[in-house]
Amino acid sequence: MSARGRCAKVLPSELNKVCPERGDEPATHPRKMSDFEVVPNLQQSSSSVSRSRRKAHFPTGSNEKENLISWIPENIRKKECTYFVESSQTSDSGRIVCECGYLREQHLDDAAKPPIFLGKEWDPSRHIQEMPTDAFGDIRFTGLGQKTGKYVRVSSDTPPRVIYHLMTQHWGLDAPNLLISVTGGAKNFIMKPRLRNIFRQGLVKVAQTTGAWIITGGSHAGVMKQVGEAVRDFILSCSHKEGEIVTIGIATWGTVYNRESLVCPMGGFPAEYVLDEENQGSLSCLDSNHSHFILVDDGTHGRYGVEIPLRTRLEKFISEQTKVKGGVAIKIPIVCVVLEGGPGTLDTIYNAITNGIPCVIVEGSGRVADVIAQVANLPVARITIALIQKKLSILFHDTYELFTERKLVEWTKKIQDIVRSRQLLTIFREGKYGQQDVDVAILQALFKASRNQDHFGRENWDYQLKLAVAWNRVDIARSEIFTDDHDWKPADLHPVMAAALISNKPEFVKLFLEQGVCLKDFVTWDTLVYLYDNLAPSCLFHSKLQKVLLEEREHTAGSKMPRLQMHHVSQVLRELLGCSTQPLYPKPKHTERPRLSIPVPHIKLNVQGSSLRSLYKRSAGRVTFTMDPIRDLLIWAVVQNRKELAEIIWAQSQDCMAAALACSKILKELAKEEEDTDTTDDMLALAEEYEHKAIGVFTDCYRKDEERAQKLLTRVSEAWGKTTCLQLALEAKNMNFVSHGGVQAFLTKVWWGKLSVDNSLWRVITCMLLFPLLYTNLITFREKRLQPTGCLAHLRAFFTAPIVIFLMNILSYFTFLLLFAYVLMVDFQPMPSWREYLIYFWLFSLVCEETRQLLYDPDGLGVVKMASLYIKDFWNKLDICAILVFIAGLTCRLIPSTLYPGRIILSLAFIIFCLRLMHIFTVSKTLGPKIIIVKRMMKDVFFFLFLLAVWVVSFGVAKQAILIHNEERVEWLFRGVVYHSYLTIFGQIPSYIDGVNFNIDQCSPNGTDPYKPKCPETNADNKEPIFPEWLTVILLCLYLLFTNILLLNLLIAMFNYTFQQVQEHTDKIWKFQRHDLIQEYHGRPPAPPPLILLNHLQLLVQRGLLHRPATHHKLKEKLEKNEEAALLSWEMYLKENYLQHQQCQEKQNTEQMIRDIAQRVDVLAELLDLDQMKRTGVVEQRLGSLEDQVHQSAQALRWMMQALRGNGFSSGEDVPAMGSSKALEAKEIDLKGKPEESRPPYHVLARNLLYPGSHTLRFPVPDEKVPWEVDFPLYDPPAYSADHKDMAVQDPFSLSLESLLKINYNTMDGLIDRQSFHGLYAVQDGLPLNPMGRTGLRGRGRLHCFGPNHALHPVVTRWRRNLDGSIMRKSLKKMLEVLVAQYPLSDVWALPGGSLEPGETLPLKLKWILRREFWPQFQNLLKQGTEVHKGYLDDPRNTDNAWVETVAISVHFDSQNNVEMKRLNSFLQGCDPELCIRWQVLDKRIPLHTNHKELLHKVSAVLGAYY
Repeated sequence: MSARGRCAKVLPSELNKVCPERGDEPATHPRKMSDFEVVPNLQQSSSSVSRSRRKAHFPTGSNEKENLISWIPENIRKKECTYFVESSQTSDSGRIVCECGYLREQHLDDAAKPPIFLGKEWDPSRHIQEMPTDAFGDIRFTGLGQKTGKYVRVSSDTPPRVIYHLMTQHWGLDAPNLLISVTGGAKNFIMKPRLRNIFRQGLVKVAQTTGAWIITGGSHAGVMKQVGEAVRDFILSCSHKEGEIVTIGIATWGTVYNRESLVCPMGGFPAEYVLDEENQGSLSCLDSNHSHFILVDDGTHGRYGVEIPLRTRLEKFISEQTKVKGGVAIKIPIVCVVLEGGPGTLDTIYNAITNGIPCVIVEGSGRVADVIAQVANLPVARITIALIQKKLSILFHDTYELFTERKLVEWTKKIQDIVRSRQLLTIFREGKYGQQDVDVAILQALFKASRNQDHFGRENWDYQLKLAVAWNRVDIARSEIFTDDHDWKPADLHPVMAAALISNKPEFVKLFLEQGVCLKDFVTWDTLVYLYDNLAPSCLFHSKLQKVLLEEREHTAGSKMPRLQMHHVSQVLRELLGCSTQPLYPKPKHTERPRLSIPVPHIKLNVQGSSLRSLYKRSAGRVTFTMDPIRDLLIWAVVQNRKELAEIIWAQSQDCMAAALACSKILKELAKEEEDTDTTDDMLALAEEYEHKAIGVFTDCYRKDEERAQKLLTRVSEAWGKTTCLQLALEAKNMNFVSHGGVQAFLTKVWWGKLSVDNSLWRVITCMLLFPLLYTNLITFREKRLQPTGCLAHLRAFFTAPIVIFLMNILSYFTFLLLFAYVLMVDFQPMPSWREYLIYFWLFSLVCEETRQLLYDPDGLGVVKMASLYIKDFWNKLDICAILVFIAGLTCRLIPSTLYPGRIILSLAFIIFCLRLMHIFTVSKTLGPKIIIVKRMMKDVFFFLFLLAVWVVSFGVAKQAILIHNEERVEWLFRGVVYHSYLTIFGQIPSYIDGVNFNIDQCSPNGTDPYKPKCPETNADNKEPIFPEWLTVILLCLYLLFTNILLLNLLIAMFNYTFQQVQEHTDKIWKFQRHDLIQEYHGRPPAPPPLILLNHLQLLVQRGLLHRPATHHKLKEKLEKNEEAALLSWEMYLKENYLQHQQCQEKQNTEQMIRDIAQRVDVLAELLDLDQMKRTGVVEQRLGSLEDQVHQSAQALRWMMQALRGNGFSSGEDVPAMGSSKALEAKEIDLKGKPEESRPPYHVLARNLLYPGSHTLRFPVPDEKVPWEVDFPLYDPPAYSADHKDMAVQDPFSLSLESLLKINYNTMDGLIDRQSFHGLYAVQDGLPLNPMGRTGLRGRGRLHCFGPNHALHPVVTRWRRNLDGSIMRKSLKKMLEVLVAQYPLSDVWALPGGSLEPGETLPLKLKWILRREFWPQFQNLLKQGTEVHKGYLDDPRNTDNAWVETVAISVHFDSQNNVEMKRLNSFLQGCDPELCIRWQVLDKRIPLHTNHKELLHKVSAVLGAYY
């Protein structure tokens, strides 16, 4: 009772709320407690099994083996016969066997010892016992390569929960998105080659694309073999990753041939299995193409079908599980696929249809499948015993003699019930339009069944869409879901939109955008947090986020990991985008925002404690929308390197150029830290692609309007951290973008300032030296207002232009170098002269300027960050080095004792200052690229020196050791080892190395002369050297060979390669680096050193004394809102043009055109094949019709001849009908739509084979045998009468004549009304006969009385209204709401009524939902109501001798202010904790009892309302 978790009270205000979702299992099939038993060690074992095995679970590791060996024997059992009872039958070899089918020696040792059981009847319940299983592990098929699967032997009574736990936890299988149960012929059968290929391809396609499990019988025969071969062909044609299809074979252990090889008490890892079809006899071999086997054991041998009950329970259990993937939670759907088959297959189809499982019948596969397929389009009334008999005689020609008359009746009844549920039946016909593939047929069958399933409101459409998203079948979603049958609101798609994003399904995201999903409405603050919460753990961005959270936890000294918030994401993004950007998601000043969630119980989309639907079902005032939702989604997709998803979102963006450049920057930064090389390459390729997108959009903008395009470069983008497109491109080092002609034209304009770019350089230099010439027309300005002479703005505009500032600084720098050189060479006195003091002053101005550059912080980054950025620049490092060396030289120079060392150090500083000139030359288009080449070559030289040092040092040490003995002077050691060896490369070979030019006067014999090297080894007379000259010459030759020829040529080759490589990109690199120089002089004070100190003094006064904000000279421009909106709209318009142009180019691409043509040819070929098949089919149908007509004409002529011979027209034979049954069938098959059947003339529910609430099976009664008037000699129904111990009044449950004679029918029998609304009914042998005909069951069943059992069903309705009080309409008809209830122990909703107790006026179930004080008033409402039905009710409890008759009264409240309706709502109550009451919109698909829906249909017709 408590498991359902219902609320104990139902308040009137809560009546319209959605109740929690309940199980789908009907009340007529109660679950067994064994399905829900707590299995020992289930919980503890799940923690010990690694979920990572799901990716690759073959072969089993040592830890997994240990877990499996310990877990399986504790939780899984087998069955064995414990007592040998001799059977009358013998084995195939003629030996005596037990009743269980096993030989004596195959039993346990104690099985044959107890003599007390010998000769007694064998009883499975007593003689078969369970014990731990002894067959499990890995199965390897000998001789078939490395085909390895999993297997286990289980008892037939094993709870499905245990098996499912084994598969998902220990075998490492992911829960399926779909369960495909394939059934059919167990023996080999022949299929048409084309149909076989279509079936195989379609089956594996649906399994592979949806992540389905395929369940079969597991044998190497019949339909199981077809499935196995289909999986085999698919695996051979695909890669290992794509070829993982879970194929589970559930077979009977006692029928498996060679099963002895699978027995291993400690598990077989692996167990070798031999597939031997030749010697299997009546047994069957396992199919080698299945991946998993569940071998069901009931303790018997050779008996087929043992696995069917367990397979049915397992499939039902799996279908009740919820699969959560990508934010979507769905109950695992199941579909039954049927090929061929016999009687067992018909039972399987019937049970599946009865349980609401959709079935796909493959027509053309033979036998049962063809019988059902050929009658599926016929009205049920035309499916007669004669027709089924005819079909069976054709399709079962070999075994037709085995069909008894009783069996024919049973088959007819089952086929009628199967065809009656057309919503669950799908016939796959080869060549049928729109259904060329089996995978489409399977998925369409599921959608058709779901669409016709009873449901509340839009639950069903949600379920279908969740299925399509989980399967990733956007084609099915387009064709089956987004149709005219349902009007989707954009808000309804938000949860599945989030699911599609998380599970990376770009096609669905594109589809939802086409269906009207607005990203600005979809993306809220909570949605973003939810999306980042569900980042893939393997994503680098996820690990960076976790690192930030960990640092915050350590900073706050907390024990719990802080919750992810958007400012954490912003922190990581700022690291990736660069510090020039402001935080995209600033940290909130208040405390943590409360999570807003409204649970929706009937739609389970919960992931990590969050509800997808709850993110959107809240008031508008409480939802926090982000500034730019498209930007937020784009970042989320890019950081996960999801290319297709990011492209779709970027196409929606408004600030598209900044977005593309930002994505390029993020990807390049992530690629630096990514460890996987493949992912790194993908990121860099995607970054380059986004750079090309930005270039493409900017190119179109620049062609349209240069000025507006350049505004896009410097516009401050609030969405991207108050940065600009140009700054993003520079941060990302997007050289292609920066070197674009439009960007360079903008930089040139900045370089010339307010001067016209057409001015020649000599004019600028002339006016710089002779500024009065500015008032002539020698220099032109861009702004016309500066052109008139006499304008003071001329001077300011000219001298603040970056090019003029640059030229003046060059002039100043050259003057500084000339003066510095003059002082070093001519005027370096002990006491500094005025020229030297001028140099010191000049240097001080340079130091002040470098300090200004270091402290200049327009973006507010801080001193530390600015210092790090300053140091990164190579030229700044050179400046610091020169200044420090100069200061060191100056310090030594001012000390008299170190005057000379000071001059030396200052000379070195002069060299560094001269090298600084190269930075000035970078502005030149000629010299700039060459300097870049020189810098790259210097790197080559640096690495080359490592190679050279090896040879120089090795040769130098060897030479020194051979020639000279114990040289102790370090300086001469260095000279001999390094210096002389290095000079040897350039031809300065030491004279004493070969002994020919040896001169004793040029060296010191004892090494005492500090100016001479030590002499080589000589003879005693000190005249001739004694070292081995031949060795030193050889070493010298080898040394020169490798250094002069090999290494130097290698260096030349490296230089050549670097030159060629850099030369191709030199122009781009120069253009990219040109920006730094322009930016530097754009923000530099106009005065050159040393006059620049005046500007520094001005800045110091303004900032330090007057506290004025600094004037920023960065290339940024903040536009007005209207101007910015217009600019972005213009950019977005040109982006659309760019995307259209790209699509046109792709279509015009040769390779794409070839692919399109090939695809069209394939489609055309398929259409031609289908057309040919249709034509052939039509011809065959017409020929069959013609043959039938000829046959009928011959019969008619024969009858006429016989009549004429008899001298009259009264023949004993009936006139043959001129119509053709085959023609009629062909006509039916040609119908495109399914035939609309009227209400069946006979009761249907009362003839369900399984009587509700019992295990009693009715006698099958086809439609044609229902009336009592129709002769039915075979009719022999069983008897069943339930004993209601809790009822005070009930008829006897025995059918003895003595007890039945006490009952008075067709009158009032005491308090029991036995009068029928249909008049007098017949009584036979003391039992009344159901006025509507046979039901297949005698007795009173679960009803209380024989004859009519009267009931009352009030239908309480009101109009469904909008918020403004107006009545809602659908299809121009008013919509109703009806009061419904769900009673305890029932999963179906019902009208608040039921059976009337003797003497009562209100049903007991109605009293349950109404307070006692309201009963009299409700009786008055019933009297005022309208009677809509009075008579027989088609109820599953009806029998031949007891039936339900009801009175349905419509109680309608026309006004929403009706006093009686308000009182009714106030008096509604739930007297039982599991009782639910609600007002429900009246629709034909609400989940009510079928007979109750008939009553609602009549009420809606009376009121003229929608149904």
